[in-house]
Amino acid sequence: MQHRQMFVNLPIRDMARSRAFFEALGYSFNPQFSNDQGACLVLGEHVFAMLLVHDFFQTFIDRPIGDATQAAQVLVALPCASRDEVDQLVDAALAEGATTPRGVQDLGFMYSRAFADLDGHIWEPFYMDDEAAAQGG
Repeated sequence: MQHRQMFVNLPIRDMARSRAFFEALGYSFNPQFSNDQGACLVLGEHVFAMLLVHDFFQTFIDRPIGDATQAAQVLVALPCASRDEVDQLVDAALAEGATTPRGVQDLGFMYSRAFADLDGHIWEPFYMDDEAAAQGG
C-alpha cells in the first residue's frame, strides 16, 4: 500500500497564534483548506498538518483531547537538507516561543533536535547523511 499524501491532524488552542508561529518559521498555509476552525499547514509537496481548534477537533472524535504539554502521542519527524537547516528551524521555533523537550541527538549519520510548539506538539527536525548511514553510521 502506498499513500500519495499525508495529513496529520493536531488540536490547537488559538488559530491566530498558531498560524503566526508557523509562518514565522517560514511555512505557509493552503487557503483552500483553511478557515477560522482549521488551517492546512504545508510541510512539503504532499505533506500537511491540519491545525484544528479544540472545539472543531472534538467533532471528529469521541474521546477527550489530550493535553500535549503533559503527554505525547505523536512525534512529527521532519527531514531537513542539512544539520544547519535543523538548527535554523529549531532556533527559529524557540525564538517564537517553542520549548525544547530534549537535547540534541547526534548519532554521526543522523542529527536531530526537537521543539514543542505553542500547544505542546513535538516536532523533530532531523538530517540523515545517507552515505554515512549506508556505511553503518
